[in-house]
Amino acid sequence: MNQDSDSSDQPTGQDPLLLLKTLQLLWTKKEMKKQLKEEIRRGFAGLEDPLAGLLDMLESSSDWKGKGHSLGYYITTELQLWIKEHPAVQQSGIKLKNLQARVLRILAQCPANLLDPLISIYQLHTADRNYLLGHVSHLYHKGDYKEAAILSIKLKLQPDQDVEKMCTPLLLQDKTNLVEDYVGEYPELQSKLLQILDTWCEPGFNIRDITRQYQGLSRYKPDKFNRRMLSKLVFRLLDRFNVDPGLCPNVINQRHLRTLNYLFYKRFVEKTMTQENWTDHVQSTVGENRWLQGHLIQLLISYCDLKTAARWAQHCNLPKEMLPYGVADELQKLQIQERVEEATKADNYEESKKKDHYQLPIPRANIHFLQTWEETLQCWEKVLQPGQVVGIDMEWRPSFGMVGKPRVSLLQIALNDEVFLLDLPRLLEHAETEGGKEKLPHFIQMLYSDAAITKLGYGMSGDLSSLAATWPALKDTDKQAQGVVDLLTVDKQLQKSSIDWKKGAQKVDVLCPEQSNEDRGFRQPEKGLSLLVQHVLGKPLDKTEQLSNWEKRPLREEQILYAASDAYCLLEIYEKLCKDPASFGLSSDLTASLVGKSRAKKQLNKQEVLSPSGQQCKGSKKETSCRPAPISPKEFSVVCDNMLQGLGRYLRCLGVDVQMLENEDDHRKAAEIARQEGRVILTSGLPYQTLQSQVAEGRCFSVNCSEKAKEQALQVLKHFNVQVSLADIFSRCQVCNCDKYLKVSRERMRQLVEGSRQALGDGNAGCLARSKEKPSQSCDATMPACNAAQPGYTLHSEWPEGLDQCGASMVLAGGTVLQVAAIPPGVLDKPELTDFYCCTRCGKVFWEGSHFGRVVSQFQDVLVTAGDEHL
Repeated sequence: MNQDSDSSDQPTGQDPLLLLKTLQLLWTKKEMKKQLKEEIRRGFAGLEDPLAGLLDMLESSSDWKGKGHSLGYYITTELQLWIKEHPAVQQSGIKLKNLQARVLRILAQCPANLLDPLISIYQLHTADRNYLLGHVSHLYHKGDYKEAAILSIKLKLQPDQDVEKMCTPLLLQDKTNLVEDYVGEYPELQSKLLQILDTWCEPGFNIRDITRQYQGLSRYKPDKFNRRMLSKLVFRLLDRFNVDPGLCPNVINQRHLRTLNYLFYKRFVEKTMTQENWTDHVQSTVGENRWLQGHLIQLLISYCDLKTAARWAQHCNLPKEMLPYGVADELQKLQIQERVEEATKADNYEESKKKDHYQLPIPRANIHFLQTWEETLQCWEKVLQPGQVVGIDMEWRPSFGMVGKPRVSLLQIALNDEVFLLDLPRLLEHAETEGGKEKLPHFIQMLYSDAAITKLGYGMSGDLSSLAATWPALKDTDKQAQGVVDLLTVDKQLQKSSIDWKKGAQKVDVLCPEQSNEDRGFRQPEKGLSLLVQHVLGKPLDKTEQLSNWEKRPLREEQILYAASDAYCLLEIYEKLCKDPASFGLSSDLTASLVGKSRAKKQLNKQEVLSPSGQQCKGSKKETSCRPAPISPKEFSVVCDNMLQGLGRYLRCLGVDVQMLENEDDHRKAAEIARQEGRVILTSGLPYQTLQSQVAEGRCFSVNCSEKAKEQALQVLKHFNVQVSLADIFSRCQVCNCDKYLKVSRERMRQLVEGSRQALGDGNAGCLARSKEKPSQSCDATMPACNAAQPGYTLHSEWPEGLDQCGASMVLAGGTVLQVAAIPPGVLDKPELTDFYCCTRCGKVFWEGSHFGRVVSQFQDVLVTAGDEHL
């Protein structure tokens, strides 16, 4: 071939396949990439029809079908660049149509990185639309649903297709991300898809009617195609595309029904909601919806009695034909009787509260409810004084897992002898009409930024986040805050230092004072601020008004007293701790350590400053952010929600103690496990709103659901400052989470394997019957051995002594049979394998392999060595 780069010297009519062979030879020599590029360009110039030549090369080779940058991809992208320099080679008319027909056959098989270059080169966007739709339809009927959808997206064919027909098989294959991309640019298709999904969630609809049409579907995942999954998908699409939720009445009704069930659990199982708060939320949830009202009556019959159900049926004005048997007969009997019982119960409850709970020590007249700007002036004159110490708290209406940040309804500011309650909704309304829109935010910013005023709070980062969502002008308040004392820090220090404190948190045998003789049970243990008040001041806070509807006006007297107590108790706690910190196991320089002289622009995000043990980190004056103290994986235990099982497996392979919810488990089970076993909850999306309120501050973390499992694991490890060493990798069994192994030499393992096979051949049932479990995937590399290549690695697991022999198998003291039969042939012949490691709980056998090195390379950012100073 002429080596001159001038295309005019090139012969015409060169064979594309000969050119391909030349390029394939150069491709194998990586150091000749520059020569390869030059040869491609000379080759194209020498082809009579470069566009047809590229197709000849792609059709005669298969290397481009794999993932990654193949020779076919390299040639195609070079042609795309070459065409821009030589536009005259572009085809049109019948020639172009023929080329387009050929390239469409290739597109169905090519990887994603080749689609856009080929579509551009062969001008497929100008092709006959009906022809393109016909080709996609052909792919669809062949069962290539994914390929049909991707090609439709690339060619923007969605408006002319049936969205239900195209998306249903993708949903059955759990390809929800592709479904979202399919409708992503078309609001009309988004609405149609949501209406279809909502129809599938309609009560009485049989989802099997959908799945039955796709019996032979490859990669079909029936366990992922259910109402729970569909409901999650609908809410994600509603949030992503900002579509009116009214399009999905069935899914919304199901969400409200779950809220109803949760309210019944809080009121009648946990017994942590008052009758008034519970009634208010039930009314708001049910509204005028007859379907929900019918379910409410059924729940009342299950949890209460016919009398209570009858009272609600009357309140909802339900027709008699909707009422279950017996409810209608009670409607006339209970009106007078229930009024008397409620009055008696209210009197008893008020007495019990005074005796068993913290009481506000200031007169009722010193609690001021402020609704106008003029009224707030007296508050600011007293609050903005140098040396002042103020307690600050905020209240908002509970969201019960619905989308969006809560808006603050009440801001409480407590001084030594009085409390100010600022009605933010009314003050916002006055600011809009009277032109004082910036006055109140200005005073709030002055309060938080003044280092001479000590501000007390509990979990203040969440309060400031909600305040910013309510009033955008306050969005940077957390960065400007100085002189702030978050008593959550003290709470965590107390929990860590006091044994009696921990024991007090576990007591559950105190009778709930709000219950009548007919409704007796055991009160839930105190937690959060209530538990801190109990420990420091002697009695817990009465939290029964916490879940009030704080947006409803006028506030009840009980709500006003609760709100004032929530802020004022912070002053009493702080005063007592500062007077005698040593008696609570705290350092004598409590004030200096909590109120820095310069804490400008320190972030107060709960998820950034809390460690898994509940401690809050302390930064120096020079620091603008802080991290929790470093911990090892064996000190870190988590429970992963059921949508994060991939994350759980990654963390377990790094030595973290991981519990994972099953697919069918309710999200609230994570909170139960976390409370019982002291674990941190890892969740994502809407469940975070519900779960974070059921555990202590900092014990629930929301990961980014759009990230892959590996990136999620890195996010969790860095957030909680978990320092992973080589010794931690695969220190836990990947099957059962156990951290104890039995070390078996290769010679001994060979005897066991041979004995196991011989016993199976002889039909010996014996103890071996217990080990005939289905072998899992390869256990290669899940337990690396110590060697010179890993100088920092030391095996820290425990190795039990004494084993019982049962035929040819090895049985541990607890009856666990080692699964030696699962070892693939040839593994025992590898000379580098000197030892095997057997889980003492499930019997799974592990050995050193390549997985260890891959995990090390994937998590280099969080790996530490023995010499690292921070360990």
